[in-house]
Amino acid sequence: MTVAGVLLAAGEGSRLGRPKALVELGGTSLAARGVAVLTEAGCAPVHVVTGAVDVELPGVTLVNNPDWRTGMGSSLRAGLASLPDDVDAVVLALVDQPLITPDVVRRLIAAYQSGARAAIATYEGRQRNPVLLRRELWADAADAAHDDVGARAYLRAHPEVVTEVECGDVADPADIDTEADLAALERRLSAR
Repeated sequence: MTVAGVLLAAGEGSRLGRPKALVELGGTSLAARGVAVLTEAGCAPVHVVTGAVDVELPGVTLVNNPDWRTGMGSSLRAGLASLPDDVDAVVLALVDQPLITPDVVRRLIAAYQSGARAAIATYEGRQRNPVLLRRELWADAADAAHDDVGARAYLRAHPEVVTEVECGDVADPADIDTEADLAALERRLSAR
């Protein structure tokens, strides 16, 4: 059972004022952090969807989304379309959640290996990211993705395929949308 990883990193970070993929936190770019999480958890191959800026990341497949301005939906479609035929499932992760850990991804993969069709990381019962999708769901998830909505529209419309995986004990879904968010995460990391 081959599980790939796709890191969605195409946006320009309009509220942040710069592309999130290149933002450094603790000396590492958010894109490199996301790739490390997917790789350390056992995802292979790992594809990174780019758009607003080019990124240099060794050992991954870079997927340019020429339609990145339309939002996350087009990045989801580009990432899924880029995966080889032998991939059975994919973990979809967002570049702006730097406190996600490999343990989260491992739990999603374990749920898949136990029969889950779609696994969603939850934090204190709230569905967030990342998510895992079996290949059989990709086409429908891609069809439902639009503007800034990725797989969530499909998953909300089809709760019967969803397995929730609690991850609040091993990670934090905090994301970076503004400079204040970034500063808060930098303070949290330096306090550790």
